[in-house]
Amino acid sequence: MGEYQGTSDIQTAWLSGLAPDPALTVTQWADAKRYLSSKGAAEPGKYASSRTPFMRAIMDALSPSHWAQKIIFAKSAQVGATEAGINWIGHTMEVAPGPFLAVQANETTAKRFSRQRVDPMIEATPTIRGIVAPAKSRDSGNTQLEKSYPGGHLFIAGGNSAAGLRSMPIRYVHLDEVDAYKDDLDEEGDPVTLAEARTHTFGRRKKIYISSTPTIKGASRIEAEFELSDQNRYFLPCPHCLGLQVLKFERLKWDWGSPRSVRYLCELCDQPIEERHKTWMMGPENGACWQPTADPELIRKAHEAGIVGFHISGLYSPIGWLSWEAIARSWEAAQGKDALLKAFKNTTLGETWEEQGEAPDWQKLYERRESFKLGLVPEGGLVLTMGVDVQRAGRLEADVWAWGRGGTSWLVDHITLDGDVTRDDVWDELTELCASIWPHESGVPMSIARVGIDTGDGMTVDSVYAWVRKMGRGQVIALKGRGGFDRIAPVDGPSYVDVTEGGRKISRGVALWNVAVSVFKLETYRYFRLSVPTEEDLALGKAYPAGFIHVGQGITAEWFKQVTAEQLVQRKNKRTGFAKSEWVKTRERNEALDCRVYARAVAWLLGIDRWDESRWQDLEAQLKQAQQSTPEPAGQPQRQKRSRKTKQNTWFGKQQRNWFK
Repeated sequence: MGEYQGTSDIQTAWLSGLAPDPALTVTQWADAKRYLSSKGAAEPGKYASSRTPFMRAIMDALSPSHWAQKIIFAKSAQVGATEAGINWIGHTMEVAPGPFLAVQANETTAKRFSRQRVDPMIEATPTIRGIVAPAKSRDSGNTQLEKSYPGGHLFIAGGNSAAGLRSMPIRYVHLDEVDAYKDDLDEEGDPVTLAEARTHTFGRRKKIYISSTPTIKGASRIEAEFELSDQNRYFLPCPHCLGLQVLKFERLKWDWGSPRSVRYLCELCDQPIEERHKTWMMGPENGACWQPTADPELIRKAHEAGIVGFHISGLYSPIGWLSWEAIARSWEAAQGKDALLKAFKNTTLGETWEEQGEAPDWQKLYERRESFKLGLVPEGGLVLTMGVDVQRAGRLEADVWAWGRGGTSWLVDHITLDGDVTRDDVWDELTELCASIWPHESGVPMSIARVGIDTGDGMTVDSVYAWVRKMGRGQVIALKGRGGFDRIAPVDGPSYVDVTEGGRKISRGVALWNVAVSVFKLETYRYFRLSVPTEEDLALGKAYPAGFIHVGQGITAEWFKQVTAEQLVQRKNKRTGFAKSEWVKTRERNEALDCRVYARAVAWLLGIDRWDESRWQDLEAQLKQAQQSTPEPAGQPQRQKRSRKTKQNTWFGKQQRNWFK
């Protein structure tokens, strides 16, 4: 730092603080100075906004000279949104410095974002490379998650940690992929709200940029934010009639089975448009433009609040990126597969997926029960988990599920343990149940790999914690349900609920895992809706669809009523205007559905969703090997008790002790 020069230094600093931000927009800066590194871009070299002309209005709105304070961008994948955010960071560092917070879905993606996108931008752009301190010395101000530059500081944080989203004032905030954030951070509130609160001291000079690929209707943050904006969409001219229109998937036509024949039919003149015309169509010089599509009153209110919103789909992706032909192929491949259809709606069209939250017809499910016996693990079941629901009325409900390839499952057993849940008797019975074995159809005895138990409410939680501590870490996992639709990790944790006043973990503390119950409830309903193969299909060797839920004859109608006892409804918050999805009971008892969710959650923690074919084949080989040394006859549907201290030759016994260590 230079020597103090007296009053002139004070005047210079004071006047610089009063001076308006430069008029140079983010788009102009990027076109003039930004270079793309081969480390973080598919097309390295000089950045050109003409490649994605629809991004210019969004980048201009991020510029300090623009009136907008909050910019919403609902988008598909592969439209250049990430590069726009990187351009904004570079522009801020050089042109309008100030404190900047960039939030990614979690700390892992935040570090990846810094390493793969921000650092290459700094290295490849000469004017930025010269002002960001090198990360060579301990006091450089440049670390993986913090970048210092004259007049400002870039903080990169994960949306899963409250600590990174509060405290010091921030002028610029980029909240990327907000639909992947948690609903509540460490019981401190909504992460978006926490981050936005940091901009209040900057008043009208603040900039908040919220971008994301939408997820589930009624639970999507970006959808809710976009619906409160002016809802701009990009209108393109038809090369035949010059009429302006928004590209819609319904107007994309091709001969089924031949995606190469794809073309777009103009909604005004009905003439076919080939994809080679798209570059010309997207040029503003030819008439392409953003236009607000919301109700005029909503547009007025949004602009008064400083909010502007944009939406674009993969149909606009530049030539050489996502093609119309690839979109057609993806659509054909997704038919009949909800998971692929959902991904198509979210990532290709940039639209929300509407889950069928209405419960399946319990009577139809009851009528299609299969012939396998209760208490017997069918042939395809290769691992057992159990879900336990605690009822304050004086009982424990438990369901044992077998899991196989593709998420296919079988209800093996349903057990009710009556007793006062505040006393030891019923918990001793549950301990014995966890140590029980169930015969596989081959005759091999199987034990439960994992047990998931709900920690209950204030009246039962102490009893649950005491039992979980007694069981030790390994087989039993304590669970707590939470709302929301977490597309990254439907089960996360653990957090330790037994701690000292100083926050230190104690040796007998309970590891508590949080479960996004909506994810598994919707999955259960979706799998229940899968069609049963006809006898002709089975005769031809066609299998049940992946994820199919098999239930045997021994299960009562009451169980089916319980497992379909909730439905997902949308309710609008009168204060915020946001629509939110909530689960509502259609009848009082829903233990079967809860038990299914807990058993599914611990199966997810086991990793069955990520097991490849070699893992399933290895389990089958173990089953065959165990069958050769099993004296019991096959096909005896009877659960057997054994002491937890007894050494047994039960399949999964050895592996169970090695998992989740």
